[in-house]
Amino acid sequence: MPTSMPDIAHSADALQTGTLEWVGMGDIELPLQLASKDLNEIPVNAKADAFVSLDKPDAKGIHMSRLFLALDTLSCEQTLTPTTLAAVLDQFVTTHKDLSNAAKVVLNFELPLRRASLLSGKQGWKSYPVTITATMKEQALSIELAVDVTYSSTCPCSAALARQLIQNAFEEKFAGQPLDHESVHAWLGTTEGILATPHSQRSIANIKVQLPADVKEFDIKGLIDIAEQELKTPVQAAVKREDEQEFARLNGQNLMFCEDAARKLKALLDKQDYRDFYVKINHYESLHAHDAVAYAVKGVEQGYIA
Repeated sequence: MPTSMPDIAHSADALQTGTLEWVGMGDIELPLQLASKDLNEIPVNAKADAFVSLDKPDAKGIHMSRLFLALDTLSCEQTLTPTTLAAVLDQFVTTHKDLSNAAKVVLNFELPLRRASLLSGKQGWKSYPVTITATMKEQALSIELAVDVTYSSTCPCSAALARQLIQNAFEEKFAGQPLDHESVHAWLGTTEGILATPHSQRSIANIKVQLPADVKEFDIKGLIDIAEQELKTPVQAAVKREDEQEFARLNGQNLMFCEDAARKLKALLDKQDYRDFYVKINHYESLHAHDAVAYAVKGVEQGYIA
């Protein structure tokens, strides 16, 4: 008869006893079928981190293959929802009876969304980095949704300095002359007339929210939409000349420092039903060699800290 294969993780003594917060696997390639509000089910190529706690001090280790196989079932036979994600965590703990009482999964992927242009009616794809982190401790489930929203930010200080230069140029050009509409209109359309422009930069809002305990569906698009609507100047996909002009207008009408962006998103998220939220604003400066950064959190007890 064939001899049984040794199971060192189960039978061998630990070299050093003690509990560990998390043990598992990282960067597992995991194609998934995602279900999220207002979207058709969509395939995404995720990278997964999977863990359980190691609560038995003298155990050699955990059964990593059991984590992998549970995720493989999610990939091949199920759709990613809060319910199926909770079931995966429950299976992690169940298959590690007497070893673990907590489990965690982190899923990273890019969500492609069709986005309409500002005026021309054209459409194009934009990909948004998304991270879903689910944790189960003593049967209590916590799900965090994180998204990155990229937008343009135009510096209010730079805009004021540019306006002053334009005023000075106007004074120099037309001082002591009778003004006529046609001459001024023509001058404003020249580089001499608009001799200075404010600096703007690509900026990113990193947003994390703790979903309600009874959440039944993801709403990734909804979170992205309200953030972009609040910031007013998300980067664009399809762009014709009229769209570029409208984007320039929106930048000029929505000047903001990093503090402004953080406060706008904090006020917005305060109105939602998230258990907690965290915002990090990065303005990747075009003037300076460093970045301008601001943080905001909801401020709940034992919640996110900046």
